Amino acid sequence: MRIGELSRTTGVSVPTIKFYVREGLLPAGELTSPNQASYGEAHVRRLRLIRALIDVGGLSVAGVRDVVTAVDDPEQPVHDVLGAATKPLVPRHEREAGDGIEEARKTVAGLIEARGWHAHSSSPAAEALAVTLVALDELGHGRFAEVLDAYAEAAEKVARADLDYVAHHVAREELVESAVVGTVLGDAMLSALRRLAHTDASESTFGQAVGSGGEE
Repeated sequence: MRIGELSRTTGVSVPTIKFYVREGLLPAGELTSPNQASYGEAHVRRLRLIRALIDVGGLSVAGVRDVVTAVDDPEQPVHDVLGAATKPLVPRHEREAGDGIEEARKTVAGLIEARGWHAHSSSPAAEALAVTLVALDELGHGRFAEVLDAYAEAAEKVARADLDYVAHHVAREELVESAVVGTVLGDAMLSALRRLAHTDASESTFGQAVGSGGEE
């Protein structure tokens, strides 16, 4: 297909496609004449991946370049490719030493070890969890950490469901796209489900239903 058809198929404008080619995010088309190139389904998949990384994942062009470089490297295990794609999706939180963060980091490291997770206690996700624990403590809800293991058990089930979903995709571009979309939209879905479950649990615990406007 010509670049115009590629644009219509993917919904990405021609100037943007040319920009992605210049930036090394999208392979150039196969030249059929000095001024024309042909594009195939691989370009369609790559454009959909790029748009998912930018529009859903919020990655920068440089971040997308890192991901597609990993995708294009056949020596990279799928686990590492998914890590490169989803790592930038975790918000970065920083706390200065001396405000309880070190103790929170030890708690998180202990949780990771106790559950046998193949994760690093220094990862952005672990740091985000530690910062959350500090915030809870500062607000007078330090005992919330007592349910941390219950949250971790639920998270394991959600993570397995995520990976079972993306495992159905064979092409690496499609697999990474599914992981990115699933991470971002899956978080939103989990948040909505949690609130629905809260409504039910509140009615069971306190004896009254909570309506959408706070009315019985």
